[in-house]
Amino acid sequence: MHWNKLFTPCLLGVSLILFSGCSEQKKHEGRQAPPLETVRVQIEEVVKETARSRIEVVGTLEAIERASISARISGQIIELPVVLGSQVNKGDLLVKISAGEISAKVLQAEAQLSQARRNLERESKLQKQGASTQETVKSLRDTARIAEAAFKEARTMLDYTSITAPFSGTVTKRIANIGDLASPGMVLLQIENGEVLQVLAQIPESLLLSVHKGDLLSVQIPAASLELTGEVAEVAPAADPMSRTAPVKINIPSGPDLRVGQFARIGLRGREESTLMIASSAVLAKGQMDMVFVLEPSTKTARMRLVKTGVKYDAKVEVLSGLQPGEQIVVAGVELLQDGQPITLR
Repeated sequence: MHWNKLFTPCLLGVSLILFSGCSEQKKHEGRQAPPLETVRVQIEEVVKETARSRIEVVGTLEAIERASISARISGQIIELPVVLGSQVNKGDLLVKISAGEISAKVLQAEAQLSQARRNLERESKLQKQGASTQETVKSLRDTARIAEAAFKEARTMLDYTSITAPFSGTVTKRIANIGDLASPGMVLLQIENGEVLQVLAQIPESLLLSVHKGDLLSVQIPAASLELTGEVAEVAPAADPMSRTAPVKINIPSGPDLRVGQFARIGLRGREESTLMIASSAVLAKGQMDMVFVLEPSTKTARMRLVKTGVKYDAKVEVLSGLQPGEQIVVAGVELLQDGQPITLR
């Protein structure tokens, strides 16, 4: 008795809900989405083309002109007018070394040379008067020549106390300080000319035969957001048996954003392969996905399709999967399209 009283209102409520839900569904079904407008586009047929694969190797920017400045004599450093990053011109003083014993040798050699010349001059006059022999004059002449050579040697050693810049550039490393004792062969400074740069790359031996002096290669500098064309200046004749690579130097044009030591990518041409190539303008990138719009001939609509792209060649891009030869794709106006949108040709 009581169960019937409770069941009847519940059944009535469920019926009302179902009825209202069906009514709303019929209303939505009666509505139709507005048709997409027709867009004028340009299409091209997908064809296979023969293209060279691109292989990238890494390299480092370095200065063509660079030098490690070292001492030729022993002595205390008394002048060091440059610091790290100093700009120097050719002939500017870099290091001054104190060497008193060399200065003394110069004075001694100069005095011996003056004495030898006086003796030679005196004996030459006596020979003309018949008071000396030709052998004596010849001996004194040889002595004067020896003294002159000793004087030039001492002067040369004295010149080694002042070290000047061999070319214009920048001090990139400073090892010594004022007061340090310099010794022959000891590196004091390093200077580089950053105006003329090249890329040093290690090329795998499998690709070495395809690189020749004078070849033009693509060089990318990610830190400077630059893509340049460099000329191969040097190619090593042999590969390193340990790394199976060989050094190759590539000259590149200078620029204000280029620095010694920057990372570089060098593009090398690989073997020729047959692959699908489409215009880069046909690819619409959304996040990490690449898509194109394919013409549906029966309905004259554009259908969106995901593709996997490969290497770029100028204004074209390689398609690894997602398309078949003979299909027609939209190459202009892709940013205006939606999946299933009617299209007409320009």
